[in-house]
Amino acid sequence: MAVQLKLLILDTSLKQRNIIKNALAHLNVFKVLEVKNSDEALSLLKKQAVDLIITGLNVGNIDGWRFARMIRSGLLRTPKNTPIVLTASNHFERIADTTARSYGIDAVVTEQKMQQLPQILANVLSSHLEKSSRLTLLLIEPNQLQADEISLYLKDTFIVSQVTNAKDAMALFQQNTYSIILINSIAQLIPCAEDLVSSFLTAKANQAIVTIIDTDDANVAEQLLLSGVSDFIRVPYSQPLLNKVCDQAARREDFMVSYAEFASKVEQLSQSQQRYKDLFSAHQRILHHLNTVVIELDGQGTIRFINPAWEALLGHDFKSSLTKDLSQFCIQEFKNTLQNSIAAILSGQFAQQTLQLQLQHKLGHPIWVECRLQSIKSDKTRTSITASIDNIHERKQAEFQLQHLALHDTLTGLHNRHYFDLSLNQLCKDTLDNKQHALLYIDLDHFKVINDSLGHQQGDIVLKKAAKLFQHVITEGHILCRIGGDEFAVLLQDIELLDAYAIAEDLCQSIEKYQFKTLDRDYSMSCSVGLTMISNYNKDANECLKQSDIALYVAKNRGRNLVHCFSASDDDSEKMMSKLAWTRQVRLALEQDQIELHFQPIWDFKQHKVAYFETLLRLRINDELIYPNQFIPPLELISDMNLLDHSVVKTAISNAAHHPILNKIAINLSAQAFSDEGLLPLIEDTLKHYKVDPKRIVFEITESASISNLTATRTMIEHLKILGCGFSIDDFGTGFSTFSYLKQLPADQVKIDGSFVKDMLNDPIDLALVKAIKDISHSLNKTCVAEFVEDLSTFNALKDIGVDYAQGYLISKPLKAQDIAEHLKKITLLKTAN
Repeated sequence: MAVQLKLLILDTSLKQRNIIKNALAHLNVFKVLEVKNSDEALSLLKKQAVDLIITGLNVGNIDGWRFARMIRSGLLRTPKNTPIVLTASNHFERIADTTARSYGIDAVVTEQKMQQLPQILANVLSSHLEKSSRLTLLLIEPNQLQADEISLYLKDTFIVSQVTNAKDAMALFQQNTYSIILINSIAQLIPCAEDLVSSFLTAKANQAIVTIIDTDDANVAEQLLLSGVSDFIRVPYSQPLLNKVCDQAARREDFMVSYAEFASKVEQLSQSQQRYKDLFSAHQRILHHLNTVVIELDGQGTIRFINPAWEALLGHDFKSSLTKDLSQFCIQEFKNTLQNSIAAILSGQFAQQTLQLQLQHKLGHPIWVECRLQSIKSDKTRTSITASIDNIHERKQAEFQLQHLALHDTLTGLHNRHYFDLSLNQLCKDTLDNKQHALLYIDLDHFKVINDSLGHQQGDIVLKKAAKLFQHVITEGHILCRIGGDEFAVLLQDIELLDAYAIAEDLCQSIEKYQFKTLDRDYSMSCSVGLTMISNYNKDANECLKQSDIALYVAKNRGRNLVHCFSASDDDSEKMMSKLAWTRQVRLALEQDQIELHFQPIWDFKQHKVAYFETLLRLRINDELIYPNQFIPPLELISDMNLLDHSVVKTAISNAAHHPILNKIAINLSAQAFSDEGLLPLIEDTLKHYKVDPKRIVFEITESASISNLTATRTMIEHLKILGCGFSIDDFGTGFSTFSYLKQLPADQVKIDGSFVKDMLNDPIDLALVKAIKDISHSLNKTCVAEFVEDLSTFNALKDIGVDYAQGYLISKPLKAQDIAEHLKKITLLKTAN
């Protein structure tokens, strides 16, 4: 079943767009969308995703280079790693390819290479990876603090891999390709730095290397350069200088090759007269030595004339091939097709025909060729045929590869979502005569934990191994697919419920019994399976998919590592259907920005005024105000908290921009924020877009979420502080043992959990905890905020204790932004009077 990939062709020239379509027309792999300028292309990509983009260079207000940057930004509906191919009339190869890498473009194709376009696209799609305009850098620095500082300096220009010793450096170098290697060559830190440089250059002669030195001796610097080092930098150095030296060194090889190519082109142009003479001679040689096979067949279809290209193509001596039928050289599958076409032309039924078929090489292997047959009238009664034969073997292989990629998952080799959708629809039609089929929807339990803790590379290894384990269970005749992420699906054809259930349990056991391994430990996993039957009474593909999804969620809710069969009368399935319906409403509300933010004032005891405001989120669905306890669990159910974080950040910063009275706001983030690679860029871009001072923004995350991922918390706080934002630990104190963690987090503020505050006047333990948290915070130069301040006695007690800030209904309930000015004076008068 062939699935067509969505291909967007962007070019201002109709002629050029037609050339591209004609080059791909024979593949029958692409559904082509064509636009004539970058404005139309961006408008389309904001609404829908495509699988591949071919763009020209001058395509409107935004040229092809900057159009590629828009794709790579991740701001459009199409994925940011969508393959991009740039077409150009001509180029200096290295210059264009270097620029293309900087802009995340996969390939550059000139008019001269247009016939190779199918193979180029196959290569691009088969290496469909995450794109980045940053260069790769291997940093060899024994001091971890210094390494982290250097990595921070270089993060905008380079993807940095850190090692602390020569052995690890050489191991990484042998496994990966790096644009540049940066070595701290100070003698007491990296012994034998020159030997390490020599090892790198022996393995790769043109490897760019920069060294950090601590000497005023010109002889040392000269010796480094003579040893092959690209450049050096002396300590102390500035961040801009380090970036500049590394960037220039990384691109040095490209600059040198580009200059050589440019000089070569100039030399060619200066000798144009001789070049045209050589070109004329070359044309004459081509006429006498065509790579295309030219054949003449007589009225009986036997070979009467053949050129030497025949022998180059098939290995058969062209003289011994004369007087033989052309069909004798065909493989059996195509013999009748060729014979019928020759007979139709000789009989006058057709004047010409073009066939794609396989001829057999002298050594026995088949070769794909395109054969063009044309009738020739020797006189009024006699007809002969001329045939031209071209080798299209590579092109056909590229076509087969594209068709395979269209139907298969590149990571596991299983069938993909496209193939699954087609097969499911086909099975739903094949339910006559009481035929039954089964759909199994599979999800690996807690896979996200592995991905986040061990890294995506280990996650990919787990997915590939899980796919192999599933393949051992699923027999021939059934269909196993990877739907996406850690989700798989199985279509079992012509099967009863009990047999389908048994296979589903076998799938669970295959994962449960296997010990997954890393370098330092072994671990076990499990999977959950949702099952639904496809029959003459249940044959809507979308409904079947929905049912299996619901059954999967029920299996997970019941404890995971289970199989659950969907039944409309099952209470759990009915409840889950209701939950998922509500979840879809919540998600839709977020996507449509049906967000309403309220802001609760926070009182400064020392300044006797409102210091800032905490942002509290509400959703408005069907004109009803929905609170977090109603919409956060559904989002957690479908692991979509990132959508919530992004919506809140954008809306809150927008409110801060439009309401100056919101002098500073605190924004709560979910526990999933740590693993969201798009969050920090979103925060930075949104602050720039609305021109909001980062110092007006404080981000909050709960203590429990912070401790569960301490390293990620520290990294996030550091990045936010670099931007200029503040950070606060929310609900602190719910676990008293966590005091020791507080000193490890560079947060500015601690919020005392309200459960201690509201009863502290009646419970001496709560009072002691509040005092302890205040003391610990101040000893670490952090301020503290008390939540749930709801009466005057508590307010005054907190003030006497020395807590910095108070928040609660006594000060004010959460307010809409437009209502703050009216209430602010009342709040200030009331609290200062007390």
